[in-house]
Amino acid sequence: MGLFVRHIRTQVEEALDWARVIMIHGARQSGKTTLARMIAEDRGGTYASMDDDGLREGVLDDPVTFLAHQRYPLVIDEVQRGGDRLVFAVKRLVDEERTPGRFILTGSTNFLTVPNISESLAGRVQIFRLWPLSEAELIGNHPTEVDRWFEDGPDPSPTSELDRAGYLARVCRGGYPEAVSLAAGRRRRWFQGYVETVVQRDIAALADIRKASALAPLLRWTAALTGRQINLSDASRRLGISRPTLAGYFEWLQTVFLVHELPSWSRGLVPGAGRRPKFYVTDSGLAAALLDTDADSLVSPTAPATGPLLETFTVGEIARQLSASPRAITLSHYRDHKGREIDLILSGSNADVVAVEIKATTSPRSKHMDHLRWLRDKLDAVSPGTFRAGVLLYTGPYTLSMGDRLHMRPIDRLWSRY
Repeated sequence: MGLFVRHIRTQVEEALDWARVIMIHGARQSGKTTLARMIAEDRGGTYASMDDDGLREGVLDDPVTFLAHQRYPLVIDEVQRGGDRLVFAVKRLVDEERTPGRFILTGSTNFLTVPNISESLAGRVQIFRLWPLSEAELIGNHPTEVDRWFEDGPDPSPTSELDRAGYLARVCRGGYPEAVSLAAGRRRRWFQGYVETVVQRDIAALADIRKASALAPLLRWTAALTGRQINLSDASRRLGISRPTLAGYFEWLQTVFLVHELPSWSRGLVPGAGRRPKFYVTDSGLAAALLDTDADSLVSPTAPATGPLLETFTVGEIARQLSASPRAITLSHYRDHKGREIDLILSGSNADVVAVEIKATTSPRSKHMDHLRWLRDKLDAVSPGTFRAGVLLYTGPYTLSMGDRLHMRPIDRLWSRY
């Protein structure tokens, strides 16, 4: 497996020049360790992994002494396994000496959901999320398509050469660095081992999980509903676990970055909007493996998982790119009581809005733009100038204008070089 240039690296390195502590968190095996070690080595720093039981025990005997006698920046890998004692030692040292760039922490649990740890470093830490590899990172490109949506609209680029089968192969491959180069059968086994590791090492070790055997079925159930709103009461009945217990387990799937939430969008400008979030499995390759499906099966026009998995892939690609963007953009979805739905709403810091629909079809029709037209007209009436673009992303080859600020684009515009 080759090394990939991660797009957040520039921001991490810039933050090291002024922040005392850097936190890189994200799913296990997403590349955090590789990125952190490369940055530290380039700056003459050192590395310590809390996954090493012997080292962790030695460090926790006297964490302040250990931390104070290393070359900085010091990478502390999987810091959550060191617990409060280790993090409080980091806090003590950076409070005593405010030199920037002393520690790079990595973690496979969401730093913001561990109260004692996150609160102890409040005001001292800059946090970055590292997703699995984006398609843009895999081909070594720095895309600008999403920025164009907020500026002059999508670029009218040449015809795409990627067909529907090519998209579905990428969907099932996913973006975990260790998995991207594996053949389909080996990749499926890799994902099986991956889920077992995360469940046993991260969730079971850190949480009060009395029925750990239910976590994998819950994750598979979530994969079957990826890109939809979740009804935990239904899962409770199916899995035979009380709803409060199951809700806690589901939160842990989010804490270890196996599942991510897309909140509902409403600025009070559009009455009747729903409030329930949608949830996605973090990586489309993992979702496909959990559903025991592959690209050949998904090619069929009647395959029910094709649309949700392609949406999971595309939303993930956009989220990956935005995590490394200097532009402050939040992601959400729209659904109202009249049945209008928009897959993705991108909101800029100045209230600008881009609406995105994602379709698995190679030949979309005008009606697929109806909800984008409706939102454009609604915002033009109540908040003129805020609707920047409506974009339908699909698996066909053509770039087309569909009217005022409405565009139809191949999905690979998100990452391809043209």
